[in-house]
Amino acid sequence: MKKVLVIYDSKFGNTEKIAKALVTGMQREGIAAEYAKVEEVDIDKLTEYDLLAVGGPTHMRTASKPMKAFLEKLDRIDVRGKKAFAFDTKVEFRLAGSAGKAIEKKLQKLHMNIVKPHASAIVMGNEGPLKDGEEEAFKQIGSELTESL
Repeated sequence: MKKVLVIYDSKFGNTEKIAKALVTGMQREGIAAEYAKVEEVDIDKLTEYDLLAVGGPTHMRTASKPMKAFLEKLDRIDVRGKKAFAFDTKVEFRLAGSAGKAIEKKLQKLHMNIVKPHASAIVMGNEGPLKDGEEEAFKQIGSELTESL
C-alpha cells in the first residue's frame, strides 16, 4: 500500500487543519496517509513514504523558522526522485509572499519530483480563522494528489 506523510508547521492551528484536510482527502481514496508536526518527524524514516506533502504558515514572506530548520535536515537523507507537494497558509495580500513557494524550491533542489504546484490556504488575519471553504478545497487537493501514486 502506498504511504503518504503530510509534514507541517503551525503556530495558530490553521496549517494543522489544512494538513488534516489533505490527509482526509487521501484516506478517502484508500491511501495510508498520516500527518506530523515538523518537530516530531523522524528524518530517517522519510524514505519509507511514497509522497511527502510539506507545508507551513507564511512568515515574513517565506517559510517559518521551524520549517526552514526541518528542510535543512533533509540534506542528510536521499530523497531524490521521491514525490512531493508543498503548501502553505497565508493572508490574502498581494505582497504576502509564500512559504509554499519557498518549500517547493527547496524540495526541487533536493531533486524531488513535484507532483502538483504548491497551493495556499487563505487565513483571515494573522491568527486566522481559515477562509470559508479552504479545508474542503484541501481535501480535494489531497484526493487529487493520490492520482500521482
